[in-house]
Amino acid sequence: MSLDLDFVRNQFPAVGKEWAFFDNAGGSQILGRSVERITDFLLTRNVQTGGSYDVSIKAKEAVEASRRAIGTLVNASRPEEIVMGPSTTVLLQNLARAMASQLSAGDEIIVTNADHESNIGPWMSLKERGVVIRTWEVNRETFELEIEDLLPLFGPRTKLVAVTHVSNLLGTINPVAEIARITHEHGARICVDAVAYAPHGAVDVTGWDVDYYAFSFYKVFGPHHAVLYGKYEHLLEFDGLYHYFYGKDKVPHKLEPGNVNYELSCGAAGIVDYLVELGGKSNSTGDDRAKVLAAFGQIVEHERIIGEQLLSYLRERNDTRIIGRTHAVAGSRVPTISFVVDGKDSGEIAKGIDPYKIAVRFGDFHARRLAEYLDLMGSSGVVRVSMAHYNSPAEVDGLIKALDATL
Repeated sequence: MSLDLDFVRNQFPAVGKEWAFFDNAGGSQILGRSVERITDFLLTRNVQTGGSYDVSIKAKEAVEASRRAIGTLVNASRPEEIVMGPSTTVLLQNLARAMASQLSAGDEIIVTNADHESNIGPWMSLKERGVVIRTWEVNRETFELEIEDLLPLFGPRTKLVAVTHVSNLLGTINPVAEIARITHEHGARICVDAVAYAPHGAVDVTGWDVDYYAFSFYKVFGPHHAVLYGKYEHLLEFDGLYHYFYGKDKVPHKLEPGNVNYELSCGAAGIVDYLVELGGKSNSTGDDRAKVLAAFGQIVEHERIIGEQLLSYLRERNDTRIIGRTHAVAGSRVPTISFVVDGKDSGEIAKGIDPYKIAVRFGDFHARRLAEYLDLMGSSGVVRVSMAHYNSPAEVDGLIKALDATL
């Protein structure tokens, strides 16, 4: 079933108004139902959980229901595997802090130079404890993280591989399940930054057998809040980040210092409500998880179409270089498309498009190590067009016309 684009766009109050938003990898537009959930919590049960009185009990039930919903979204085995916090950056920093005492001098962690700094910096900080950091580098010619370049980095003391599911600069989908399998064969664990993947494909932490998996809801049509999935048995091992009386078995709360944000957690569950309704249009008999999968089936195909619409235009220009895969193939890349133009400053291109009420972005997008490695910083980085499934072919046509006029 093809995507019901009218239905989709009507779910986002800011979409279809003055601006066409192509900066969705920086932050997507929010669902109206997420805003409604936030408002409902604040107006009807805005109290601390843990009380014996009715409103407190209802507040706790709402937060627990939201945790279960997010578990459905990522296909976790149990709601206790869902840790929430203010951002992916904070959650990954907390993860590194919580596992630090399990690492000894000489232990090794593999990072990539394709990741957002959120999934590099926290691990780099462990060098102070004597942890050795090895870097899996992108192939400069293919823009790929090649598996054959990963294998020699493993050693007997490798403890963790930190990798991005999708580079927020390249748009390439990395084979997380394969990387997880190889990592586990070498006796290590895997931590995946999924910020640039989660808006574009169904997440399956159980099926992929990943150990830790994080993304921000504000990139996935929700509020400024985030989730870290962790295998339950791993979370039990970690040092707590909360008060001393939160024991090691108090999962996930020992990893949510200061308590989780109630209203934003409830707002995040609106993402699942939406996907279930969208997926129900083509799979009315399945459970909520089946409907989430059906929704992403529609999303992936629509995004392939609009992604190829822009990529084909860029391929035809002899002055433009696409940074990443040059064709839109489902399962291969997401419609986060970066490019540079010969003799043009990327910042000036983006600013030249602004008067057309089309939002794009330029720079390195906190993937600074990758941008420097690929020598992309000399002209203000790249121009990045990051699409979401609520973008229409007509909006892409408008973007192409604006690019023609600007270039």
